[in-house]
Amino acid sequence: MKNMLCSILTTMFIVITTIPCSVAQDYIRWGLPEGAKFRLGKGAINEIAYSPDGSKFAVTSAIGVWIYDAQTGEEIDIYTSHTDGVYSVSLNPGGNMIASASEGNTIRLWNANTSEHIITLSGHTDEVLCVTFSPDGDIIASGSKDKTIHLWNAQTGKHIHTLFGHTRRVNSVTFSPNGNTIASVSSDETLRVWDAQTGEHIRTLSGHTGSVGNFSFSPDGKTIITVGNDDEVIQLWHVHTGERIRTLSGHTDMIDSVAYSSDGNTIASASWDETIRLWDANTGAHIRTLSKHTDRVYCVSISPDGKTIISGSADGTIRLWHAHDGTHFRTLSGHIDWTYGISFSPDEKHIASVGGKTIHLWNVNTGAHIRTLSGHTDWVLSVSFSPDGNTIASASYDETIRLWNVNTGAHIRTLSGHTGDVYSVAFSPAGRTIVSAGEDGTIRLWEVDTGEHVRTLSGHTDTVTSASFSPDGKTIASSGQDKTIRLWDVDTGKHVRTLSGHTDWVESVAFNPDGNLIASACDDKTIRLWHPHTGTHLLTLSGHTDWVGSVAFSPDGNTIVSGSRDKTIRLWHAHTGEHIRTLSGHPHSVSSVAFSPDGNTIASGCVDGVVFLWDLRE
Repeated sequence: MKNMLCSILTTMFIVITTIPCSVAQDYIRWGLPEGAKFRLGKGAINEIAYSPDGSKFAVTSAIGVWIYDAQTGEEIDIYTSHTDGVYSVSLNPGGNMIASASEGNTIRLWNANTSEHIITLSGHTDEVLCVTFSPDGDIIASGSKDKTIHLWNAQTGKHIHTLFGHTRRVNSVTFSPNGNTIASVSSDETLRVWDAQTGEHIRTLSGHTGSVGNFSFSPDGKTIITVGNDDEVIQLWHVHTGERIRTLSGHTDMIDSVAYSSDGNTIASASWDETIRLWDANTGAHIRTLSKHTDRVYCVSISPDGKTIISGSADGTIRLWHAHDGTHFRTLSGHIDWTYGISFSPDEKHIASVGGKTIHLWNVNTGAHIRTLSGHTDWVLSVSFSPDGNTIASASYDETIRLWNVNTGAHIRTLSGHTGDVYSVAFSPAGRTIVSAGEDGTIRLWEVDTGEHVRTLSGHTDTVTSASFSPDGKTIASSGQDKTIRLWDVDTGKHVRTLSGHTDWVESVAFNPDGNLIASACDDKTIRLWHPHTGTHLLTLSGHTDWVGSVAFSPDGNTIVSGSRDKTIRLWHAHTGEHIRTLSGHPHSVSSVAFSPDGNTIASGCVDGVVFLWDLRE
C-alpha cells in the first residue's frame, strides 16, 4: 500500500476558478468550491520563481500558483483555474505575463496585472513538467512526460516547433541568456542543447548515472550546471564544447534543484537531505550549508539582486536566507504536504490534520493555524483526539504511535512495538485505551496513561489499514488488505467474526453511534454496510468511480460520508443507502473525511496537503 500511496502523490488536480485577491489575511477563503467555508493549507510545494524585478515570487503548489510579495512575504494572489495540477511557472521579462505548466498536458498564460487567463496552449500528449520564457519574452518553451520540448509564440499561442530526441520525460528546459540556444534535461540521464530558432539538435551531454532533474545556465551563458536525482552530484559543463568542467559532491540524498546567483559566482543546490548548499562557482568549493528545513528541500532560487535565497520544502515551509552569510530571516508556512488523516476535537474548536511528518492543529471557527507537532521521522497517516480533547494520538510510517498534549503541543510519549508502518490509531470511548493497526498484520491495544502494551490481536493475513472501537468500547472492528473486516472482543482479544464480500483492499471501517451498523470503504469503489452482531451484509453503496479510502457516520447516525480517489466526497442515507449529495473541489484523491461533533461540518483531507471544511447547512 505504501508504494500505491507514493505513486498517487505524483498526480495533483485543480478544479477551482481564479479569483483576484485583495486582503492577504483572507487567502483561506480564496477560490473555494461551492459549499466549502475554509481551505486549510496551501498545497505541497513544487517550484519557486522570482519575478524579473525581484518584487514578487511565484510558488507552484499542488492546488495552483501562489503569488507572494517578496518584501513582506504576504500572499498576493492565487491562480487555480487549471483543471489539473501545476508543476512549473515562469514570468516573462516584462513581468506582465505568467506561464504555468500543468499535469493536464497544457500550459496556461495569465495577465500578471489582472490575474486574467489569456490563453491555453495545447499540444503535449502527457503532463507538462516545465515551462520558461525566452529572454526577449517572445517564445515559450515547455517540456513534458511525452519526451518532447514544444516551442510556442508567447503572444499568439501558436505552436512553432517540437523538439524530439529525449527518450524519457523532460524534467527541465530553459533558454541561454542570449536566447540563441535551448537546453533541456531528462530522466534519460542526458542534457541536450538545441538551436532556438530552428529547433535543430546541437549536442548531447552525458555523465550523470541517473535521472537529471534540474539545471541552470550561468549568467554569461558559458556554463551549465546539472543535478542528478540519483547520483547525488552536481556537474558543471562547458556549453560550447560539452566538456565536463568539474563535479560537486557533498549532498547525501537526491538533489532536486539548482540555481546560479546573478553575478555567476555562487551556486545554490537543494536536496532531499534537508539542506541547501552554497558553492563557489569558480572553484567548486563548498561555501556553507543552510539547514533549518526539517524535511526534503524541493526547490531553491536566488533573487535577481543576489541578496536573498529562497527555498521550499516538504516540511510545508518556504524559507528566506541572506545570501551573503546564510542567515535565515523569514519562514512562510502553510504549504502542508500529503494530508492523510484528520480529526475534530470533541468541543469542535479544533481540527487536527497530518501533513508529511507533522501534525497540524487549526481553529475550526477561523481557520487559523495554531501549532505544528513535530517528532515523527516518517509520514504520519492517522490522527485522533482523546474523548476529553486534551490528547492527540498519531500513527506513522516510522512504526510508532505518539501522544501529544493538545494545549502545549508537547510530546508526551512514544508507543513502540509494531514491526512495520502504522496506518491507524483511535481512542476508546472512555479514553483509557488506544487501538493501532499496521503493516505487520496486527492490531495492538495500549494503555493511554502509561503507554504500556496491553495485547496484540492477530488474524489478518495482510496489512491492517484501519481499526475502530464500538461506541460501548467492547468491540473493535478492523479492515485489511486481505479484503476482510474482522471483529474482536476488547477484553479478551479474541476474534469474534470475519465479514467477507469486498473484492479488494478494505481501507476504512467505522461504527455508527448506536453500534448496530458498520460501514466499510474499499478499493473496489464501494461502501458496504454490515450488521456487527450477525455479520450480515445489508447494503452496498455504489457511485464512486475509483477506490474509496475513508468513511464516517454523522453524529446522529443518519448520514454516511465517504472520500475517494475520484476526488469527490459523497453523502449517503445510512438506512437506505441512497446517494444524497456529492461535494467536489479537491484537486486530487480524498484521503480522509470526518464529521464535526454537531454534524454541521465535514472536514475532508486530500493528498495534495489541503483540508476543506464544508458547511452542510448551506
